Amino acid sequence: MLSPALLLAATPLLSSSLVAGISVESRSSAPTVTLDKGVFTGTVGSSNTQSFLGIPFAQPPVGQLRFQLPVANSPYSGSYSVTSFGPGCPQQEIVLPDLSGLVAEVVDYITDSIFDTIFPSDEDCLTINVIKPKTATSTSKLPVVAWIFGGGFELGSPEMYDGTVIVERSISLGEPVVYVSMNYRLSAFGFLASKEVRAAGVGNLGLQDQRQALRWIQKYIGAFGGDPTKVTIWGESAGAISVASHMITNGGNTEGLFRAAFMESGSPVPTGPLENGQKYYDAIVEQVGCSSASDTLACLRTVPYASLKAAQDASPFLFAYQSLNLAWLPREDGVFFTQNPQQLVQAGQVAKVPFITGDCDDEGTLFSLSTLNITTDAEFAQWVETVWVPGITSQQVSTFLSLYTDDITAGSPFDMGILDALTPQFKRVAAFQGDGVFQAPRRFFQQAVSGKQNQWAFLSKRLKDVPYLGSFHTSDILNVYFDGELTDYLINFANTLNPNGNTVPEWPGYTTATPNMMTFLDGLFPTEITQDTYRAEGIAYLTELTLQYPI
Repeated sequence: MLSPALLLAATPLLSSSLVAGISVESRSSAPTVTLDKGVFTGTVGSSNTQSFLGIPFAQPPVGQLRFQLPVANSPYSGSYSVTSFGPGCPQQEIVLPDLSGLVAEVVDYITDSIFDTIFPSDEDCLTINVIKPKTATSTSKLPVVAWIFGGGFELGSPEMYDGTVIVERSISLGEPVVYVSMNYRLSAFGFLASKEVRAAGVGNLGLQDQRQALRWIQKYIGAFGGDPTKVTIWGESAGAISVASHMITNGGNTEGLFRAAFMESGSPVPTGPLENGQKYYDAIVEQVGCSSASDTLACLRTVPYASLKAAQDASPFLFAYQSLNLAWLPREDGVFFTQNPQQLVQAGQVAKVPFITGDCDDEGTLFSLSTLNITTDAEFAQWVETVWVPGITSQQVSTFLSLYTDDITAGSPFDMGILDALTPQFKRVAAFQGDGVFQAPRRFFQQAVSGKQNQWAFLSKRLKDVPYLGSFHTSDILNVYFDGELTDYLINFANTLNPNGNTVPEWPGYTTATPNMMTFLDGLFPTEITQDTYRAEGIAYLTELTLQYPI
């Protein structure tokens, strides 16, 4: 559930300025926009775009606002220079697995491309960014794409992604859009989970931050040439899980905040209640010296930032042995989620908006580098029983092991035969993690809403010959932030609520009866339509298990 700088190795070019608004002056040197009584000075990006970066959309979540729901800004007044991104929200320290023994190409992908840039972070981080066509005015009413970055709910920043690519391409297609990206609180700062958090009603703060950013868009995006009634929420990995979360909160009522959704590698996740994160909360409380406090949550609000950050960093990172069984992620809290996410899907509490969703073929490989010490059937079974599914019965274990076998030709990277078997169990672990966290939740979600709203599915099988990783998690970002087919599909979708257009192959819709998938391939023929029927028995069983034993 990662999405750090992924192959975006170069520093993003996101410089731009915005025009439009209640009062906008479009000078090429320093465009301005007026919001309330505040004058915001942005910057010129490419020849066709302008940007306003680092606009505060909520009060700083510091002091007594730490571990509180986001509070809207007071009306703007005064002058603001918004020419660079604001700091990211507090990131969890990156702890990589042992990469010794891997071929240099794989190490380079992981260290130089995926984790090549660490962005400044600060508790005062709730900012939003807008990139727009320079010709847009307050009467343009352009569609809006609102990007939510990924990073396992543990790290990430809008600064990793060059939204000018999307806006430039939309202009060239004659379908201009406004691009928005937002920060949100991460790890313990954004997803603290415990009985104490439930009692205070402050779970899933990172999702609440996103919701507040969407409200900001409704109020102010018209000033930049955007149409608040034409917002498409879009994300990858944790960002896609976030998008799905907004589709199932509030009984499926969007509050008019968006009209469509686009998800890359993320669906409603099989998580349980806040109390499932109690051990991580208790560990932080103890480490910072709040154990004896009568109100431990209130105590945490008084802890120096550096101490709290260190305690957060001591919690399991997404490359820990438990891997994708993340410490910090969305959970049922009685407020944002009134039931477990997948139960909300079953209950039909899903926003009735068109959506696109899909995965990479080998989602689990990257996250299985931390479990290379699992080399036998017994060790794999023990890992599943202790880390993933405590309480699973012996019969269920037996069935599971028969569906996800140690046959390396059936593991992930898929369709590679005997290749890429780092250990006797690596491809098995990768197949389980990729299916359990990504493929199974996506298929469950799509089948549950089939016939109720328009939807499209994709599968990315590109970069298959990257050793050991195959079509790894985040590899599809290349297809959207670097003028790939997904760029055009996204722009078409934001404009017409249908991904199809004149520049890309026809993409048929998805139903349970005809589960079409736009499949992206390496080689001479880059796309084909396939069916969402692969590993049917195994994926169905994983869904059955996660419904019974949510994380």
